[in-house]
Amino acid sequence: MDSVFLIKSLIILGIFALSLGIAAYETYFERVIAAFIQDRVGPDRAGPFGLLQPLADAGKLFFKEDFIPTLADKWLFILGPSLAMLTALMTSAVIPFGDSILYDGHEILVQGIEVNIGILWVFGVVSLGVYGILIGGWASNNKYSLYGAIRAASQNISYELAMGLSIIAVLMMSGSLSLRTIVEEQHGMNWNVFYQPLGFIIFLTCSFAECNRTPFDLPESENELVAGYHTEYGSMKLGLFLFSEYVNMFISSAVIATLFFGGFNYPGMDWVYSALTSKMGEVTGHNLATLVGTLVFFGKIAFFIFVYMWVRWTLPRFRYDQLMDLGWKGLIPLAVVNMIITAAAELSNQPLLVNWIGLGVFIALLYAGSALMKSKKTSV
Repeated sequence: MDSVFLIKSLIILGIFALSLGIAAYETYFERVIAAFIQDRVGPDRAGPFGLLQPLADAGKLFFKEDFIPTLADKWLFILGPSLAMLTALMTSAVIPFGDSILYDGHEILVQGIEVNIGILWVFGVVSLGVYGILIGGWASNNKYSLYGAIRAASQNISYELAMGLSIIAVLMMSGSLSLRTIVEEQHGMNWNVFYQPLGFIIFLTCSFAECNRTPFDLPESENELVAGYHTEYGSMKLGLFLFSEYVNMFISSAVIATLFFGGFNYPGMDWVYSALTSKMGEVTGHNLATLVGTLVFFGKIAFFIFVYMWVRWTLPRFRYDQLMDLGWKGLIPLAVVNMIITAAAELSNQPLLVNWIGLGVFIALLYAGSALMKSKKTSV
């Protein structure tokens, strides 16, 4: 039993280390992708191909002067970045990164903790993350920081509503709040994105706002607010704020892959499992099949991290009124419509057909609305 406990502990520590390590190298790949898109040279000095650049950045932040502004609230000023980082890391605890490991007659899940309300855990912890930004902006006693904190709070409230409503449609199909159950029901290629294309689009859009990523990075828009909520921060306090953004991006990508793209499921997984178990035995084959599924899951995460970075260096920043209009007048009504379409699909026992018809109607209405707006502008 001690060895089983040790393996469970190693899995938890491994998930924690992977969250930190991947987030650190997201900063490197973001610079590489930005350089490629903008046709310039990216990081190439710190180590071969610039691979040591994240370590150089961390060293720079560690050795910078750690100061607290005179008029700032000292304890809240420290609590802000700590809370932002804590909530970012806690979210990964309930994500199933793989199937299970067989060891000494025990089945050990490749997951921090398995709770039957995993999706509520994710939303609850993510909702607390905005308090770190809000507290940090308020404690700085700086108008730019306060504006950034207020923006962060208002946009998170706006987009969490639409995100939650888009998730309800997935829950209606799966009938469970457990992330592992949701993944297991997407066995093979039976992914939710095929049944919830509109829900996926809504969730992906909201996740950009939740992570404060372009085109929704209004809380730290440097052209208006210097750096927004973290204007007064330096050293590793600033590092925690910036690092938590990349951890959130990793977690958001993992949640998208879990809810809509099958998690660790992939086409042909039953054939791979039978081939491995027949050649290497039940235990070894099962564990190798779990490893393959975990690698596939991380491949999906890497793809969505690339999408985040691709969008950042492609689209311009929204105005604040455009941001709020999209959330309240666009995404929330659309998510409610998607729930109604999903209910009709479940009652008709034709979820694939009805949901895609709903997406087609939405695209047609969107095209008609944009054409009407253009005609009005032309007549004026």
